[in-house]
Amino acid sequence: MDLGRALEARKFLLCTAESCTGGLIASTLTDVSGSSQWFCGAVVAYANEVKESLLAVPHEVLVEHGAVSEPVVLAMAPGACTTLGAQCSVAVSGIAGPTGGTPDKPVGMVWMAWCVDGKVDAVCQKFDGSRDEVKAQTVQAAVEGLLTRLEG
Repeated sequence: MDLGRALEARKFLLCTAESCTGGLIASTLTDVSGSSQWFCGAVVAYANEVKESLLAVPHEVLVEHGAVSEPVVLAMAPGACTTLGAQCSVAVSGIAGPTGGTPDKPVGMVWMAWCVDGKVDAVCQKFDGSRDEVKAQTVQAAVEGLLTRLEG
């Protein structure tokens, strides 16, 4: 995996903070032989209380913006690095469906953020398909986004 080589070259450990994917990013990463050299763990923060307690997402941010928002993932990503002792992370929070969507936050909307050596940024993506398809597309976009940031 190119991601593994990029992380090893920088001597970075990677972790994930996952809501809508429920650990699927971590599972996918650990399918790679040798991933123990660059992957250290995950926080599956499905509940807001877990986002607050383990990832240091401020309660006020969750109340004001909701779990599926840029400010939340921007807090989740560095929070995961701090909690798990990693130099980089990916964080995701979204509406995988088929229910739970609203006009402002439709099914398939996923916010993702990356923290690479202290630098954090986020993007919002809209994926189509079933719940499993949205989750799979989220995993792919999260990993590709991290690789882009490591190579940039």
